[in-house]
Amino acid sequence: MEPQRSIPKEIALLGRREDPSQIVHPKPALLEVKGNVELKRPLVKASSRLPLSENRLKRGPDQMEDALEPKKKRTRGLDAPTKIATSYPRAPPLTTVPQTTAQKVSKKTGPRCSTAIATVVKNQKPVPAVAVQKPGTSAVPPMVGGKKPSKRPAWDLRGQLCDLNAELKCCHERTQTLDKENQQLQDQLRDAQQQAKTLGIQRGTLEGELARVRAQAEQGQQELKNLSARVLELEARLGTQEGLVQELQKEQLELQEERRQLTSRLEEQERRLQVSEAALSSSRAEVASLQQEAATQAALLAERGERIYGLEMERRRLHNQLQELKGNIRVFCRVRPVLPGEPAPPSGFLLYPSGPGGPSDPPTRLTLSRTDERRGTLSRAPAPTTCHDFSFDRVFPPGSGQDEVFEEISMLVQSALDGYPVCIFAYGQTGSGKTFTMEGGPGGDSQLQGLIPRALRHLFSVVQELSGQGWTYSFVASYVEIYNETVRDLLATGTRKGQGSECEIRRAGPESEELTVTNARYVPVSCEKEVEALLRLAHQNRAVARTAQNERSSRSHSVFQLQISGEHSSRGVQCGARLSFVDLAGSERLDPGLVLGPGERERLRETQAINSSLSTLGLVIMALSNKESHVPYRNSKLTYLLQNSLGGSAKMLMFVNISPLEENASETLNSLRFASKVNQCVIGTAQACRK
Repeated sequence: MEPQRSIPKEIALLGRREDPSQIVHPKPALLEVKGNVELKRPLVKASSRLPLSENRLKRGPDQMEDALEPKKKRTRGLDAPTKIATSYPRAPPLTTVPQTTAQKVSKKTGPRCSTAIATVVKNQKPVPAVAVQKPGTSAVPPMVGGKKPSKRPAWDLRGQLCDLNAELKCCHERTQTLDKENQQLQDQLRDAQQQAKTLGIQRGTLEGELARVRAQAEQGQQELKNLSARVLELEARLGTQEGLVQELQKEQLELQEERRQLTSRLEEQERRLQVSEAALSSSRAEVASLQQEAATQAALLAERGERIYGLEMERRRLHNQLQELKGNIRVFCRVRPVLPGEPAPPSGFLLYPSGPGGPSDPPTRLTLSRTDERRGTLSRAPAPTTCHDFSFDRVFPPGSGQDEVFEEISMLVQSALDGYPVCIFAYGQTGSGKTFTMEGGPGGDSQLQGLIPRALRHLFSVVQELSGQGWTYSFVASYVEIYNETVRDLLATGTRKGQGSECEIRRAGPESEELTVTNARYVPVSCEKEVEALLRLAHQNRAVARTAQNERSSRSHSVFQLQISGEHSSRGVQCGARLSFVDLAGSERLDPGLVLGPGERERLRETQAINSSLSTLGLVIMALSNKESHVPYRNSKLTYLLQNSLGGSAKMLMFVNISPLEENASETLNSLRFASKVNQCVIGTAQACRK
């Protein structure tokens, strides 16, 4: 057995097989250029030596033999040295550049840098390929004779040394090849770095240009947005303007059509104007003749106006003379009809003899036949009949209507319109028809209207006719009552109603002769409806009471006064008068044997006041008739209020109303006697109140 020989350390190291996983394979040149460009770091030159395994480096000389000998039984191989074929990996040829790398460089550096890199790749020389052994595989000696070569025994140091020398030679060749490749790669790296530097400069320039272009692009985009907004605004304005243009065009068409119509109308008007001018020329001549005729008519009208005015004045004078001939104090007697439920009067109780002209003349006389029962009782013979004859200006039998009665007084109403004061009385006992004569009956029947509404209707109609002659009139009405010598306003309303004690009779002014009632209403009237409303209000406010003669008897004197004012403006003539309608209270005598209770005492005071005022009225009329220097107007409120309507310049008419019943013969006889006395009075000539 041969002693073991020591193997030098270097040989031992050379004999160790290289682990393919420990071999450093060089990267392709283009990848190193890409990595340096991207990472901007210096390239590290690869080592040309092959590293040895740590296990082999740690082994010593003594362990080499054990490492070379397998655990199996060593067999001695062929004596001839076996050549070990080894292959080492080489760097791949730098002929193509990956597409992804070129795309990345193109994205970062722009189109110019991509062109430069493509130029570098195109000019690069190909590198010879080196066979690269796959990791995990080891170099295996070629098989001899189809058999796997056996491992040299440990004692075959020469053979092992030959193998190591061969392997070392291969390593040297490989090292030289790698050095050449490394040199080529370094040259390529320098070229690539130079090109990268150039590309970096170009990249900076391109980035600046890119930034400028981007700024210009942003500015262009902003301007584009502004222009787009402006375009939208202009489009909207254009749409509005187009709509306006369409409206204007439509309006223009309408105006053109209207112009054509106006032109045709103008032509028509011109033709008509020519006709009118021709007619005007003829009309002017006609107008001249008409003006001459109008001047003639105006002169004639003025002459006729003068004549009419003179005739009106003459009519008034003659009318007044007629009334004076009839008498300024006239007395009419009216007999009321028998009412339903009343006993019929005996035949011959009231007789109406015919006038001087026969039955066709209105009656003016009345005969009352009365039996004196006291004389018949004393002589035990039939009572004789006494006839009382009375003569008046007019007698109205029971069948006379309201229109017939007013026809007789209408001339007096016309005198009031002419400017003469007129006063109309209604005198008689209670229930004889005084209020019916003055105001009319209930129900609003036009046939039953009294003297007051008929007189106002007549005045309004005459004023309407006189307005054509230049006369204008105004009417103011008042209505008061005198109850127990107290003046009350019958037209009062509201809180003033019933405040008759506050009304006093005063003169209108210090030097005026006109009398007025203080705190009384003076209402202007212009139509019949207003007068009817005033009469209804006065009828509600008048003091009435139940008496032995009438269920509803007026216990006061009512005075309706109408102030008439007329003016002829062209002549400067004014006239004024007062028309008075007086409804006197019932004129009953007192019964001395009557037992008085609380109610009868009040009626007694009323009767005493009524009879006192009626007596004063008779005294005033007698004083006026006798031309006495003193007329007792102030002895009664009634005569004092009617002072201006009873004087010498006034016209007075008294209606004596009597009852047709025999039971009222005594009161009827007293009323007729009082009226007969009044009828015998004569007052001076009346004078119109003119200014």
